[in-house]
Amino acid sequence: MKIFNQIILILWLVFLVYWLISAIGAKRSVHDGSWWHGALFRLILIAIVFLLLRTSQLEPFLRNIENYETGSSRIVLSSIGVFFCASGIAIAIWARVYIGRNWGMPMSRREDPELVTTGPYAFVRHPIYTGMLLALLGSALVSGILWLVPFVLVCAYFVYSAKTEEKQMLQQFPKAYPEYRKRVKALIPFIW
Repeated sequence: MKIFNQIILILWLVFLVYWLISAIGAKRSVHDGSWWHGALFRLILIAIVFLLLRTSQLEPFLRNIENYETGSSRIVLSSIGVFFCASGIAIAIWARVYIGRNWGMPMSRREDPELVTTGPYAFVRHPIYTGMLLALLGSALVSGILWLVPFVLVCAYFVYSAKTEEKQMLQQFPKAYPEYRKRVKALIPFIW
């Protein structure tokens, strides 16, 4: 099953390389004095994930769970996981292409912002978050239950970021954003 883990690693490396290269042309951030709040939240999240992944008390529990998986069920689960991961990364990149120069770190403000409502933004208001969460869920299906820890923590972070960004968007686009918000769900098409 090592091949599935290697595919997941390659997918995340492609995502990372694309993300770093595409960040070069983004509009400048507008600092409102609260940049440390988001940075502090991200650092705490990274520290919690790192500590949980290093906790040796989880190891016996995880080994017992993996012993119940059979060969064929593991292949099916890993195949679904690779599909989810690839789909999630494709959605996140598609959204990044559509948002163009307006892209920024979560909860950041950009100079001369534009409201993007086409492409993946016609289906969900935060498709980058949706794609990354789907990719993390796929990684968990392939690489083991331990990936659910970062998935849950990143999910909480993205929900927090989305709510903060929604407030900013309402201020920046007081007429257009409420209408967009009524017709398009936040993270899961047709659901939420």
